[in-house]
Amino acid sequence: MPPEPALPAARRTISPLDHHIEAVTGHDIDTLWDFRDRGVLDEPHAHLVDRHRELATAQTGVTFYLRLLNRLSSGGFDVDDALVTRIDRTVDQLQEATGTRDAAARAVLAALEPIEGAAAPDAKQLSTDDHAALLAIVGGAKLYEHLLTGRVSVTTASGTRIPHAKLLRLEDTGLVVRDTGHPVHAGQPVTLTDAGRAALVAARRIPATRAPKAPAPPGTSPTAPAQRR
Repeated sequence: MPPEPALPAARRTISPLDHHIEAVTGHDIDTLWDFRDRGVLDEPHAHLVDRHRELATAQTGVTFYLRLLNRLSSGGFDVDDALVTRIDRTVDQLQEATGTRDAAARAVLAALEPIEGAAAPDAKQLSTDDHAALLAIVGGAKLYEHLLTGRVSVTTASGTRIPHAKLLRLEDTGLVVRDTGHPVHAGQPVTLTDAGRAALVAARRIPATRAPKAPAPPGTSPTAPAQRR
């Protein structure tokens, strides 16, 4: 009989605060971690992700000692002084890990408070084109002027070209900035401002609206809408 395929390793440990974080930021945890690694996040969101990573590590410790305690008390070992000593030591380690986890959870909640307070439900969302342009600029971008044609455009590290007019509009709105200390023929670095990073993070906030309700089957009476979780 062939062995069962191994499950892929999880990138992170699920924490009890994941749903809260996702509801506030509008992004799932994996996306937030990816944004942090790519340097997309503004300071408050980066701080939140760093605290969440600490919480994930602390939760891993709790899970480890809990499983060890279950294994020791499963009946698979002889009950003697050595086993009792191991169980006592594991309980102490589990208690310490739980305290570390709880402290990390409080740090996550503290990091989440300013983001919740700054979230504006009527904030203007980025257009799809602007969102794509900002994402491309995050990976590295420079403004060049072609020596022969005089054409000016932004070239990103991924190979994406952004028209000069779009760059000017993003600059006017305070989302990106150029390093004009470099000659445009050699390439002027283009980076996101703090406002640009914040706009990029907020661009995909999940609207707090109800999903469309499926029509009721013929002959049934309408019912009250289900409570959102």
